[in-house]
Amino acid sequence: MPRRDYEDDPNAPEPNSLVPAASVVVVGDDGRVLLQRRTDNGMWALPGGRMELGESLEQCGIRETLEETGIRIEVTGIVGTYTSPGHVFAYDDGEVRQEFSICLLGRPVGGDLEVSDESTEVAWFTPAEVDGLPMVASIRKRLNDWRSGRIPVVR
Repeated sequence: MPRRDYEDDPNAPEPNSLVPAASVVVVGDDGRVLLQRRTDNGMWALPGGRMELGESLEQCGIRETLEETGIRIEVTGIVGTYTSPGHVFAYDDGEVRQEFSICLLGRPVGGDLEVSDESTEVAWFTPAEVDGLPMVASIRKRLNDWRSGRIPVVR
């Protein structure tokens, strides 16, 4: 389902839902980071998605990464929390979701790169290559926070 991201946009629609979610910065032994090109907006992004009932945040990040990229991971830390009320996602079905995402840090432990119904491409990138990729501001912020080593508590 297509989505539109709004960040600090006075013309953004009012949110009508709040859904806990996890995203994951997956870093290989060679320092490259795992990204997917999303089907809903065509942008490069971290793997991640909504948390389901009965699972922990860690389990959510592991499941979403496997589903969206084919890579099995272990969670090794946290990059930060991202809960800005000024960042909303508007979906075609009328849902307008306020951001509520915890970004985890992970490392690959197996699997093979695979696209899913949520991605058109999945690939590993050096941090320098990431700078030239099209992505929404909130994903770039998470990657920059990871690279800087800062752990933002509230964003």
